Amino acid sequence: MADDAFDALLSGPLAERGYRAAVHGEGRWNGVAILSKVGLDDVVTGVAGAPGFPDPEARAVAATCGGVRVYSLYVPNGRAPESDHYVYKLEWLAALRDLLAGEADDLVVCGDINIAPADADVFDPAAYAGHTHVTAPEREALAELHALGLRDVVRDRWPDERVFTYWDYRAGMFHQDLGMRIDLVLASEPVSGRVRAAWVDRHARKGTGPSDHAPVIVDLDTAPDGDIGPMVPPPSAPRARRSVKLPQS
Repeated sequence: MADDAFDALLSGPLAERGYRAAVHGEGRWNGVAILSKVGLDDVVTGVAGAPGFPDPEARAVAATCGGVRVYSLYVPNGRAPESDHYVYKLEWLAALRDLLAGEADDLVVCGDINIAPADADVFDPAAYAGHTHVTAPEREALAELHALGLRDVVRDRWPDERVFTYWDYRAGMFHQDLGMRIDLVLASEPVSGRVRAAWVDRHARKGTGPSDHAPVIVDLDTAPDGDIGPMVPPPSAPRARRSVKLPQS
């Protein structure tokens, strides 16, 4: 959604509910936003030094909210390891790393990162062999963000649990709980130490016409819903991995 369309459709209702919005969008595919009730200062769009494809895309917006510097990201997909888009993804992530290295101590980086951090973050590693999101260069790029002191707060909270945030629309992947965890919340130590709950609202992925991603919720300082577990409601499929071919394969 383009910025002017967002303003026309949602700025009024959001303001009535006490939210301020920082939006960076395009008319069709890409777009990111930050909504805040605790202030919205020093808004910056884009990633300085990042390449375009071929032109710069609406993939990042940053703002300071309640003393925390927040980045909302939509990392390039990569498409296929042999594609130009994959090279673009890695170069974009390198520019992001360089930018974040100079950021404030209180920092949150979140959004659709399009990388599964480890094999435990996909339903079956063998099913993703030869695909993006799980390759060594992508995971190394993510590790470089961790090296800046950013913690994966959901995995920190639930180190051994089956937690996914994305399920393909096709082949009943959601109902079989055959997914990936590619939507991440990364936080610096001062912020990660304030986490009281971190979970995925699986219920929001149900219903008619949902996104293929589910919201990731992280509560700081207090947990209004309690520390209710990694997935709400629980996954509908058993934990056991099984060999399944991806729909696009």
